Amino acid sequence: MIDYNGFGVFRYIRRNLSFITSRRLRKPYSTDGRRPAEMQRFRALASARRSIPSLRRALSTTRPSSAHDHALQDEVLVEGKAAARTAILNRPSALNALTNSMGIRLKKLYESWEDNPDIGFVLMKGSGKAFCAGGDVVTLYRLLNEGKVENCKDFFRNLYMFIYIVGTYLKPHVAIMDGITMGGGAGVSIPGTFRIATDKTIFATPEVHIGFHPDAGASFYLSNLNGHLGEYLALTGEKLNGVDMLAVGLATNYSMSDRLDWVDERLAKLMTDDPSEIDSTLAQYGDIVYPDKNSIVHRLEAIDKCFGHETVEEILDALETEAARSNQDWCISALKKLKEASPLSLKVSLRSIREGRCQTFDECLVREYRMSLHGISKLVSNDFCEGVRARLVHKDLAPKWDPPVLEKVSEDMVDHYFSPLGEFEPDLKLPTHLREAFI
Repeated sequence: MIDYNGFGVFRYIRRNLSFITSRRLRKPYSTDGRRPAEMQRFRALASARRSIPSLRRALSTTRPSSAHDHALQDEVLVEGKAAARTAILNRPSALNALTNSMGIRLKKLYESWEDNPDIGFVLMKGSGKAFCAGGDVVTLYRLLNEGKVENCKDFFRNLYMFIYIVGTYLKPHVAIMDGITMGGGAGVSIPGTFRIATDKTIFATPEVHIGFHPDAGASFYLSNLNGHLGEYLALTGEKLNGVDMLAVGLATNYSMSDRLDWVDERLAKLMTDDPSEIDSTLAQYGDIVYPDKNSIVHRLEAIDKCFGHETVEEILDALETEAARSNQDWCISALKKLKEASPLSLKVSLRSIREGRCQTFDECLVREYRMSLHGISKLVSNDFCEGVRARLVHKDLAPKWDPPVLEKVSEDMVDHYFSPLGEFEPDLKLPTHLREAFI
């Protein structure tokens, strides 16, 4: 929970709302301490949808061989509790970066747990110092250089499908975001019911700095933040700590990292599928925190002023003016980050966030899938591979962006990312007829 100098308004922070709910259909929050209507609707809808027969068969994918299955088990471990299961992302040497096989295994596990009447809720956490640093883009880089484009498409398809399952899950989902939580790591956690941030949490969507766009549902949850904070986070890749995640609504709960075992122990004793009981437990054993003087909440007005402009060029001009006027560190840092990012990615990402503001979660995922496939196709630019090379492979931090400056990024280039896929390239097919958004 968060106590912001006694102002109850900050208690609204999406504690009980799945981010899947359409912006058009979202109802007001209760801020008087009573359980919100969304929690009751969550339980009723989940109960009704459990009666749908053969749901998992409709979502099934090709099952891996026994040898492959053994490898999958190493990357995603399972921990059993009385009435819960925990998925543990287990690639600590790679900061638990997500692979295609992890997406397949997670999807399989979550489907089986959803069907099991003895399991009331599901948790997710990471091994080592990270929750999840995002998708394994270095592997994607190598696959693309080897001409294995289909493998890359499989990765995006399986990951986005799993993220949709998390966001439409019939049972409460608790993500323990202890440590680095970036890109796809945010994608597999933020759409769920509960997101626990800690004093070690580091959140960011830094994709523009590797020539990509904030994906894995980011265009939905960023666009639904207050004001133009989503544009700021998407275009700068700025990091947020756990307290700021809670303050802006990306997290629902907070706990000190060294108390997580205690929280985990309390959750392990719960025999419930009632999200309100989980909510009460997390509130009871969580920590009260206060945004400090450097918190992002103190500069939201200035962020809105700068990032509410229509184009990237206008945003840069506004930042230049604000930096000259105030000489504040955040503004100077934002300018530096924008100038280091891929010009094409900046324009693509800004449009993505703006479109996401008018779309449902499934619509955002389908569009992001299209954008991702266009981004790895190299038909317009090789910025993705170049960005990964410069930042994560050779680590020279000197990417050669194409186009190199904003002025050379044409509208046609940006439009290409949002255009339909080829005649023989299917869009992402999400089971919206079986797993509709909570409203």
